[in-house]
Amino acid sequence: MLLDLRTIYLAGALTCVILGLVQLSAYATGRFERWPLWWGLSNILIGLGLIGVGLRGIIPDIVSIPLANTVSWIGYLLILFGVRSFAGRPARLPLYLLAVAAALPLFLWNEPDGFVKRVVLVAVLVMACDMLLVREGLLLWRRERLASGAILAALFAPTVVLFAIRGYLAATGQLGTELFPANDANQWVAATGTAFLLLRGSALLLLAAERNRNTLVAIAQHDPLTGAMNRSGLERAMARIATDAGKRPGRLTLLLIDIDHFKSLNDTHGHAAGDRILQLFAEAARSELRASDVLARHGGDEFVALLPHMSTRDAVRVANRIRSAFGRALAGRDGVTLQPTLSIGVAEGNAASNELEALLEQADEALYRSKRLGRDRVQVQIRALAR
Repeated sequence: MLLDLRTIYLAGALTCVILGLVQLSAYATGRFERWPLWWGLSNILIGLGLIGVGLRGIIPDIVSIPLANTVSWIGYLLILFGVRSFAGRPARLPLYLLAVAAALPLFLWNEPDGFVKRVVLVAVLVMACDMLLVREGLLLWRRERLASGAILAALFAPTVVLFAIRGYLAATGQLGTELFPANDANQWVAATGTAFLLLRGSALLLLAAERNRNTLVAIAQHDPLTGAMNRSGLERAMARIATDAGKRPGRLTLLLIDIDHFKSLNDTHGHAAGDRILQLFAEAARSELRASDVLARHGGDEFVALLPHMSTRDAVRVANRIRSAFGRALAGRDGVTLQPTLSIGVAEGNAASNELEALLEQADEALYRSKRLGRDRVQVQIRALAR
């Protein structure tokens, strides 16, 4: 192999330091939260630790063995700290300080006869940290649907196994004590480990990029005032329901909801009061909808609710519960002389048909029948869509 182990360690260290400086520069722009700070510091510390290892035999052992390992360990902990910060999870500083203190025996085992103890301790510490990082990555994948969370877990999982093997070999006396043996196997292992280290730094950046992309998509598909979906989000939700219905066929009920007397309220009390009414309605509606249901602002004071796998009879019950919840939300507001109510039209179709316009048209007929009958009521369009 053209590169020796010392060169591999030093090249990896330089790359870690450069990556850390880039992340710190990103944090310095003020456009991010604190997680780039922790990730940047972690890369720099791991890089400094690798420099100490790469200079073993050139610099004093106290620096290249216990100090370098401890600095690398703190860098490892900062990766975990940064990922948890990114996920919005609590810091738990006392536990991190305790974890740092766990590396202090390295300074007592500085002599050659302490090699096995050092290797086993480092293996146990890194394994524990990497297992926690695998867990954090899987949680991000499951809770935020971040595919990069799964990638992060996949990159940290192999080192759990590698360090377990290394710790076992050291404990059983099967691991040599020479740091830079001149054989290709050790060089390949070191090169692979360094590659994993650098790839994991890139995976952290993927997490941020994917979350930013998801945030932009969410902003583009939601009404900023009420948090309900906009027309684009509604169409995408309808397409997703139709796709899911291909695997699980069923009904889809649509509620078209209009806030009665909203224009008069706006004219009397101003647009700020009107905006607050819209927000109160959205909050009341969400409190009565399931997690699988979709609420969208259809325009002005009209809203749409998509209720997958729900019969018309159950949908009418949900609609009446939304009316009641909206009335309770308005009851606590003073100074509103004209109390708005809700007129709701209900239409039912096939979830797999993806016929949003047809459902809206039928629900619109039911809605206006509700208004003709005196408002503040729920009406069902009897003529169903073709199945």
